[in-house]
Amino acid sequence: MEILKGIEIIDLGLFIKKTKSLIIGDMHIGSGEAFEESGLLIPVYSFKDIIDRLTKIIDKTKPKEIIICGDLKHEFGRISNQEWREILQLIDFLKERGNLIIIKGNHDAILEPVVRKRGIKLVDFYKIGNITLLHGDKVILNALDCKIIIMGHEHPAVTIKDGVKREKYKCFLKGEWNDKILIVLPSFNLLSEGSDITKGKMLSPFLNQDLGNFEVYVIEDKIYNFGKVKNL
Repeated sequence: MEILKGIEIIDLGLFIKKTKSLIIGDMHIGSGEAFEESGLLIPVYSFKDIIDRLTKIIDKTKPKEIIICGDLKHEFGRISNQEWREILQLIDFLKERGNLIIIKGNHDAILEPVVRKRGIKLVDFYKIGNITLLHGDKVILNALDCKIIIMGHEHPAVTIKDGVKREKYKCFLKGEWNDKILIVLPSFNLLSEGSDITKGKMLSPFLNQDLGNFEVYVIEDKIYNFGKVKNL
């Protein structure tokens, strides 16, 4: 399904057809170890689940470049054993399948020592024609001479109610910011559905606005256009 002309939703990623660019965000590698250390019970999860899901997306799109839109790692103040091991494996996997670009997120303060092992430099933003890709935790003014912004950071999700049953689903958001089209990626972290956009204050300065007219695209067994936030 196209979220915008020439930009297609492929599972939890976006694919820019003209440049064959695959965009994913907020993988938070290492979150499983961090949750377990804090005593939280988490769903059964393995790094293989991430690779399997990415493989299906990449096989379908056959990208020339793959962009991670920030928060590749999870821990703020250290590099955990899980992060060292799985990030290097992930980079090796992705580099074999396209030119790899990694945008620095707020969780990536000490990601540099890991990606340096594979000769990769972190960037604050990345431009594809009239599109700017950034993490979304801060406004980078010199990056915004564009028509379209694609960001992560917020981990958008919506909760669907059916009687007493409630299910939360990852989603894409599409709206506007300062007369530019704004698209927000769901998190590629398979341990968490994300944050319900209808509840509480948003984290990103780009979303510090009325989201009522933003369109919601839910990701489940297929892609569902749920219409506008104000109608949920």
